[in-house]
Amino acid sequence: MSEPELSQAEKPGGPPALVIDQDAPLLLDEPGRAENPLPGVATKVLAENGPCFVCHANYQAEPLAKQHAGSDVGCVACHGPSYAHRNDENNTTPPDVMYPRNGIDPACRKCHASHDVPAGKIVTLWLQRFPDKTDAQSIVCTDCHGDHRLKVRTVRWDKKTGKLL
Repeated sequence: MSEPELSQAEKPGGPPALVIDQDAPLLLDEPGRAENPLPGVATKVLAENGPCFVCHANYQAEPLAKQHAGSDVGCVACHGPSYAHRNDENNTTPPDVMYPRNGIDPACRKCHASHDVPAGKIVTLWLQRFPDKTDAQSIVCTDCHGDHRLKVRTVRWDKKTGKLL
């Protein structure tokens, strides 16, 4: 009778055999779920921004994106599903929706009808942050709320037309 053939893992000098512990818990992070500090209380569902964070990881901790995600408002709510953008490894396809500076406030007002800070305080804070800019009419929401701009761009598009610049 011949001996059974050994697998690669069983051959002397081969890699060790893979052992899977079927009783061990599978410790994977569940996307879209916050840690639940209170047992028995429903876990808050967060917006699923994972597909965007593949390339835009810098926005995971960005205050505006983080606050919106905590309210289950993800990137897609403002920028559209942007499938072509997400699947473009050459990084030449723009997101479905982009906002030129004059389009930021109207976009924010779709969900935020009012601002709870007096105008004088807004102008004062803005002038502290941007002392060289003296035209109060040029203030937009993202000047104070978050840092929702890419620091380094490898590609630029016309934000109105989506044309590659």
